Amino acid sequence: MTEFLQALILGLLIGGVYALLASGLTLIFGVMNVINIAHGAFLILAAFITWSLWRAIGLDPLAAIFALTPVMFAFGWLLYNATIRPIRRAPPAASVLLTFGLALFLEGIMGVIWGNTSHSVRPEYFAQSFEIGELFLPKAQVYGGLVAIVVLASLYLVLTRSWLGRAIRASAVNPQGAELVGVNAVSVAALTFAIGVASAGAGGAIASVLYPFLPGSHYQWIARLLGIIVLGGMGSLPGAVIGALCLGVAELMTVTYIGPEWATGVPYAFVFIVLLLRPQGILGTRLRQDVATA
Repeated sequence: MTEFLQALILGLLIGGVYALLASGLTLIFGVMNVINIAHGAFLILAAFITWSLWRAIGLDPLAAIFALTPVMFAFGWLLYNATIRPIRRAPPAASVLLTFGLALFLEGIMGVIWGNTSHSVRPEYFAQSFEIGELFLPKAQVYGGLVAIVVLASLYLVLTRSWLGRAIRASAVNPQGAELVGVNAVSVAALTFAIGVASAGAGGAIASVLYPFLPGSHYQWIARLLGIIVLGGMGSLPGAVIGALCLGVAELMTVTYIGPEWATGVPYAFVFIVLLLRPQGILGTRLRQDVATA
């Protein structure tokens, strides 16, 4: 029972980190109908910047979020206006190819600057654990999961309690209707993309403590995050959170009861089974595909 409870708690904490990372990806898709393949590369870029700050000045990676998030927000806003905005009305395949190209470009830049070797951030509390009765909870996972939950809650408040949040939600539900009531769709799309990149920055700082990384790690992350948002329902932020928590728990249960070598395969089998039963995802909406003939 203790082993199960420990795996469940750690799975939920890791799921919180996944939820933060997936939130930006599903937000961008929901508002802009863009599958941002570069999202994993933004995460790894943030992890490398966090590593550099930690090595240079000893800045705690979780504290680095306060400096990194606004920088990544500005980077996302500039990147959107320079690259994605010109093709915003193009077919979805164009944005997929563009963001994939951005991911490859960032991977090359990171390889030149930091090299193609594995990096990791190891603050002094990395090897320490909380002892609660018979439970041993690593401080890195606990701190990382709690910080991710706080950032995710802040994002939720922005989306539900601010004018920008209402504009984003309106654009996601009915873009044409939002424009009719005065929402500037172009500005909202730019800010949404910037928020998505900023969330990847915050999540990347946390992930730098929990996982080793190198420039090519973005492939693993984008695969995991796409699995989460498909499981939760494309464009659904609550669905992404639920999907992330499910995947985090599935991974930890797999490691605990089956073996770490199955940690990647079994959770995706879980995603596959859920989608067989509910193709639109947990909170996704099934759309009618029939076409009326003249």
